Parts: sequence; structure tokens; C-alpha cells
Amino acid sequence: MDFSNLLIKWYLQNKRDLPWRNTSDPYPIWLSEIMLQQTRVAQGTPYFLSFTTAFPTVFDLAKANEEQVLKLWQGLGYYSRARNLHKTAQYVATELKGIFPDNYNDLLKLKGIGDYTAAAIASFSYNEAVPVVDGNVFRVLSRYFDIETDIAQTSAKKEFSALAFELMPKDNPAIFNQAIMEFGALQCVPRSPNCTVCVFNESCAALQKKKVERLPIKSKKLKVRNRYFNYIVANDENENTLIQKRTAKGIWQNLYEFPLLETKKEENFDFVSEQIQNEYFKDNRIESILETNDKGIIHKLSHQHLHIKFWKVAVNGIIENGVDQETLKTFPFPIVIHNYIEKELN
Repeated sequence: MDFSNLLIKWYLQNKRDLPWRNTSDPYPIWLSEIMLQQTRVAQGTPYFLSFTTAFPTVFDLAKANEEQVLKLWQGLGYYSRARNLHKTAQYVATELKGIFPDNYNDLLKLKGIGDYTAAAIASFSYNEAVPVVDGNVFRVLSRYFDIETDIAQTSAKKEFSALAFELMPKDNPAIFNQAIMEFGALQCVPRSPNCTVCVFNESCAALQKKKVERLPIKSKKLKVRNRYFNYIVANDENENTLIQKRTAKGIWQNLYEFPLLETKKEENFDFVSEQIQNEYFKDNRIESILETNDKGIIHKLSHQHLHIKFWKVAVNGIIENGVDQETLKTFPFPIVIHNYIEKELN
């Protein structure tokens, strides 16, 4: 079909040289696909290189402890991906003797692997004719064929998968999947694509109908929740501080943080300092409390906006279970706390 031929020709001329594209080994392909969920290639590539250096095989990743994995993942966000990655590595290494399943259906059974990732691994590693459908694919196909299906609907995935499968050359599904994703990432971008240089500018239905900016249609929007975090950064006579592990399910599970006072709204100095005096460091006299960022930091997650303030608290004596500055840097933290430590506690 002209669409597939033109697409693949464009890909061979324009594709980026990415490290996970030079192999059919499922381990690095799996790593890259997990890392690139919700993450741009430019941001994910250094993490991929760090992981493959630290853990060159699935056995190395399986043997690592979770804190090592989370520390290397620090800054990529969506940390459940890292925890699932580690658990799946342990399962593949121990239960499957290091050999990844060689087909889409069995790959789907692995923790943290959904339709898209299973399709990517199955096609790139084993040349199985199964289409990948991600945001790029939705965008390219909806524009080219003028499809007004709401991609937020659950039935949309099935419709677009069937179309992609029909277009896909069955003898080389891997290159088609790579090509359509790359085309969406580089050429058919979400906003203001340069249609004048597009290889499909004579056949794209959305371009002919002046609907490029309207497609794809996506209705459902996430409701964003605001949360107010006050982090208490203690400093004792030895310049040690206190940290804790977030063990509850939710954001940043199994990462570390300073003691946290979460409030229902942004509170003033008097309110927070009174809470600190009453609730924290009962075995130590508090010498001073300093609000280090009075405007706060807004840390945006996909479904939550965190309004974060750090409060430096000088305490008398020695804090029990205190952590020194060098040891502090070895723990995995959410990136907003890591950045604070690098800037303020050096």
C-alpha cells in the first residue's frame, strides 16, 4: 500500500540513531519501552544508558536492590514503572531463566507490560505482526484518514489497532511500527506540524479538509488535585538531618523524603511553625525555624499539583537516627527533593 511504502521510505531517510534500535535483544528493548512511557526520548536516553551500564543483563537488574533501581530512576517520574521493572526482571531471571516470552500474549502476562509495550517487544524482537498503538499512532492515523473517533473511548484502541494491522506489511511489522511512531514524534507532531514538507501532503485527509489541528479528538480530561506539602529539614549539632521512606501506595512509593506536614491549603509561618513545635523533635529543643521558599514550588504530576515548601529547623543536641550529608545523597528521592538537597544542602 502507498501509505506503508511512503512511511517506511520516510523512516529510513529520517530515523534517529537510538541505542535500542540497534538490537533485537528483548532486554534493552523492554527497558527502553518502559522508560519511554510518559517520557520524551531526549529525557529517557541518558537513563537508558545508565541502566544498561549498571545492569547489562536482566540478571544484573534482578540482583540489584530496589533502592539502587529507584536511585538510578530518580527524575524519570512515574516510579511504579521502576518498581514493576525490577519485579519483572526478577521474575524473568528466576522463573524464565533469563529468557523473555517470545510472543505478544505471553509478554502481556509480565508485570508492568500492557498492550503497547507487549506489541513493541513482540514486533521489534520477534517480528510478530502485531501493531503498536500509542499517542503518535492515534495522531498519524486519525489525521491521514480523517477519523473522528474519540481516542479517550475504550473502543478506539481496537479500531485503530485493526487499521494499523491492515496497513502493516506482515513480513516486516517491526519497521512499520518503528516508522509510524517516529513519524508521529518527528513530523506529525501534536501542534503546528510542518505539513508543507510532509510526504503525505497530497493524500492526508485532515490536511485537505483543514482539520489537522483538530485531530485526534480526545474528550476526557484528568481532574487535577492540589496538595500542600511542608517538608521539615532538620539540622542538629552534627549537621545531620532526618528522612523517612514513603511506604504507602500512591505517589513516590518507596522513595525517601524529609518529615512531611501535609496541609489542606497553603498555611502561613505561624501555623506551620506551631505544628513543628508541637509534633516534631520532642526529644530536642528547637532553636530556630526558617521558611526557605516563601513562594513555594509547584511540582506538577499528571493528576496532582504539589505545592511544596521546605522549612529548615535547627535543633539542639543530636537527632536520633540522623543522616549525614554524604549518606543523604545516596538515597533515592523524588526529583524535587533531590534538587533541593543539591542546591541548599551542599
